[in-house]
Amino acid sequence: MPLTPLDINNKEFSKGFRGYNEDEVNEFLDQIIKDYEIVLKEKKDLEMKLKSSSEQVGHFTSIEETLHKSIIVAQEAAEEVRRNSQKEAKLIVKEAEKNADRIVNEALTKARKVALEIEDLKKQSKVFRNRFKMLIEAQLDLINTDDWNHLMEYDVDTTEIDLITVTED
Repeated sequence: MPLTPLDINNKEFSKGFRGYNEDEVNEFLDQIIKDYEIVLKEKKDLEMKLKSSSEQVGHFTSIEETLHKSIIVAQEAAEEVRRNSQKEAKLIVKEAEKNADRIVNEALTKARKVALEIEDLKKQSKVFRNRFKMLIEAQLDLINTDDWNHLMEYDVDTTEIDLITVTED
């Protein structure tokens, strides 16, 4: 166990025949006590500073570990968000492609249907045109026949019609 200033102060030396000068020894011991008290006080202060510094280092180490863990968690979260965003983007693109294919297929189907309807209408208009043309030609043939001329030449005796109507009354 280390000496204390009190141990130094209470230390008694046995007196010998031609010993040291007691006043000088006491004066030297007093100086040692003062210096030893200063050294002990400085040691205590340094121990307190060391303890405080150790606590701060521990605190900062804890903060550093927490920050390091937080950075890792943030990086992992960012990576997870990035992966999820990529998956979502792929799904959106896939859905858009399906919709685009569906829209294109519907448009093609409608276009084919319209083209078939146009062809059908063309056929119907040709048939109508031919029938109409035949009707007009038939009517023209009727008008151009000699029967019209015969009708114009045909004489009806109106006196006989008058007699028939009178007798019926």
